[in-house]
Amino acid sequence: MHSNCFKSVGKVFLLVMFSLYFRSYAQDFQLSSPDGKLSLVVKHENGFDWQLLMEAEEVISSAAVTMQMDDGRTAGSGTITGQKTFEVQEIIRPEIPYKSAVINDYYNALELQTGDGFEIQFRLFNDGLAYRFIDFLDVSKAVKNEILQLTFPDGTKTYFPQEESMYSHNERIYQHLDIKQIEKGSFCSLPVMFETLKGAKVVFTETALHDYPNMFMEVNETKQLQAVFPHFVLKALPDTVKGSDRNEIIAETADYIATVNGSAEYPWRVFIVGSDDKVLIESNLSYQLARPNVLKDVSWIKTGKVAWDWYNDNNIYGVDFPSGLNTETYRYYIDFAAANGIEYVILDEGWTKSTTEILDFNPEMDVKNLIGYAEEKGVGIILWVLWKPLNENMTEILSTYKSWGAKGIKVDFMQRSDQGMVNSYEAIAKEAAKFELLVNFHGAFKPSGLHRTYPNVLNYEGVKGAENNKWSDQITPAHNLTIPFIRMAAGPMDYTPGSMINAGKSDYAVSWSRPMSQGTRCHQFAMYIVYEAPLQMLCESPSNYLKEQESVDFITQIPVVWDEIKVLEAKIGEYLVLARRKGSDWYIGAMTDWSSRSFEIDLDFISGNYDATIMQDGINANRHAQDYKLLKRSLTKDDKLLIDMKSGGGFAAILKASN
Repeated sequence: MHSNCFKSVGKVFLLVMFSLYFRSYAQDFQLSSPDGKLSLVVKHENGFDWQLLMEAEEVISSAAVTMQMDDGRTAGSGTITGQKTFEVQEIIRPEIPYKSAVINDYYNALELQTGDGFEIQFRLFNDGLAYRFIDFLDVSKAVKNEILQLTFPDGTKTYFPQEESMYSHNERIYQHLDIKQIEKGSFCSLPVMFETLKGAKVVFTETALHDYPNMFMEVNETKQLQAVFPHFVLKALPDTVKGSDRNEIIAETADYIATVNGSAEYPWRVFIVGSDDKVLIESNLSYQLARPNVLKDVSWIKTGKVAWDWYNDNNIYGVDFPSGLNTETYRYYIDFAAANGIEYVILDEGWTKSTTEILDFNPEMDVKNLIGYAEEKGVGIILWVLWKPLNENMTEILSTYKSWGAKGIKVDFMQRSDQGMVNSYEAIAKEAAKFELLVNFHGAFKPSGLHRTYPNVLNYEGVKGAENNKWSDQITPAHNLTIPFIRMAAGPMDYTPGSMINAGKSDYAVSWSRPMSQGTRCHQFAMYIVYEAPLQMLCESPSNYLKEQESVDFITQIPVVWDEIKVLEAKIGEYLVLARRKGSDWYIGAMTDWSSRSFEIDLDFISGNYDATIMQDGINANRHAQDYKLLKRSLTKDDKLLIDMKSGGGFAAILKASN
């Protein structure tokens, strides 16, 4: 709840309208965004139903929302007992600036209290809407279900990350479909995108997800989308067929989705909204609405790039020892990282005695020695672990890794999205922070605010990324240009770029040990500017990188956290041109699908003189995707920058202030 007094630290509460008792007849409540372009109409009559408009055009025709509790209460069914509307302006300075060093948290709010002990809160921003329920009843209870039923205007299409099960890695292709084309019962994970015939873009996700299951969205018989949840897990058994070290069978669930001890704030339901695809890249709403940092000291949290082994299958060459899971191979990775200013090396699957005996080493790898060797060279070591054995013995494992000198963990194969798993993520984040360990979640659901609350959580997978090149042809330039608009709207994504073996549409081939990427070399360069990842991988074999030193030198100059973002050109699935600032320097990244494209970009966002290092597609990149050209030139704000991209191409520029 907010008072009507003025407060310091940039937080201003204005226009506290009233707090009154109402009779139970139907009522409408209205709210506008600060710029007046978005309008919300909330109806209350035995429950809540809201409608969202943008410049008087329907974006969401109807959203019926409530919560059903095991004590018989239904949120919103009681009489309205209080209403409050107010404006908030607050400056947020993220501990880890994924996108922006300063976020203007500016919104108008509506809070409605009902006699059944619930409150529904709405926040309307210039770039979207969020709502959540609060239950003030301070007793133990269970949530039977949470209702969200969305109706969109006729003709609305979706980018639908369809799931086969709620037991999932959440790595999906976004199918572009008319909602009416989707079969009843089909469901998707979040985030999911919608676009209306009038041109409104909506990305729906959730944040401030704590002690509660993930939401999925299912198409019903009337082509509405309705929320569905994994039920509370009562019994999970090892899956001996698919691998008992990492896979489970959900053997028994309850008839409710969550248990609650006392009063509760439920997750924010977030709708990022705009008329231009650019807003989906620039929005910080998922971060703004997450719970603030709880760590007193974050000075030990160091972002950076990572030399990664698993993608390239430890496939090094030109050495005098057998490559593989052994001490010599990882000394080679460490030497490569140290020589190129790369902050971390991951020891992925294979460094432990077995996947369940994760306090003991593979006999071919002296891990303590490797960590000490890396420390001497200024490189940190991150250790891969399976979730199941970690969850069973968390404190001993993490304290041991800390005693060895490890800097972080990569936790893999969670797969579940129920309340118990959400709580496990938070327990891992909290315990890892106690030992000053970074966390990268793989086999994971999407970011849902935990990375703000625990800034040592630096990255999440939950994206169909480059590792799929080892077994499929699905990671196309069009896919690479879909995920930043949808998946990245939820938070950082561990896509793992950096392939040096690049192929066009006709010469791409799947290979487990020597994977290649679709699109040009510059398509890969651009990802280091376009994709947000405070732990950003270099996925290629160090042996290949050593043959491509010019490429490595360029990549390692690019930051992994940012002060400012400007999206210059954008169309989901087709192209993206953006600029990011770090300090006084600017970085420009551009990507295209299989269509060649050119843009002439105004540089009016820079001031002063800049020395530019540019990587652009080579003249023959259409035929040989690894062809690129390095250019150096001086630029000012009065110049225009020509971006010429071949099929599946890209462009990347580093602009260093020279005055």
